[in-house]
Amino acid sequence: MLYDLTPAKEITGGPWYSEYEFDHEFIAELRNFITMCVRRMNGGLGVGKGVTLKQIAHKMVQANVSRVVLNLEEVQQLVQTLAFDYQIEQRGVTENGEALFVAAKGVTTMCDFGWWDVLSPDFHFRGVRFEDDVFLSAHEPHHHS
Repeated sequence: MLYDLTPAKEITGGPWYSEYEFDHEFIAELRNFITMCVRRMNGGLGVGKGVTLKQIAHKMVQANVSRVVLNLEEVQQLVQTLAFDYQIEQRGVTENGEALFVAAKGVTTMCDFGWWDVLSPDFHFRGVRFEDDVFLSAHEPHHHS
């Protein structure tokens, strides 16, 4: 048996698997660390210019949060999952073309009416103001010819 060979990621599943099982807890810990790292390095939600992928990877190595060494591509996969879940977002690029990431602002769906207001016959013709002060103007009535 060859002891000095490393098995391919396609066979082992890479760092996201341990003993051929998908490691949800490990990934959740890494995602939490990256989220906190982006927030702290930027000074809060949506503040600051952003953090590069290399800075995130460097901070992960410094903090020794991973039991395996993650390359930049694997850190990028984690960052992408956070972007897809609206936890962080890209805000511009550096002079070198590297993406800058900041903590995402919360998406609001709350507005100033209750479910019972929907029963009102004029509901479609009212404006709606959301918690983050976004105003959705009333729909103009239109008639089919």
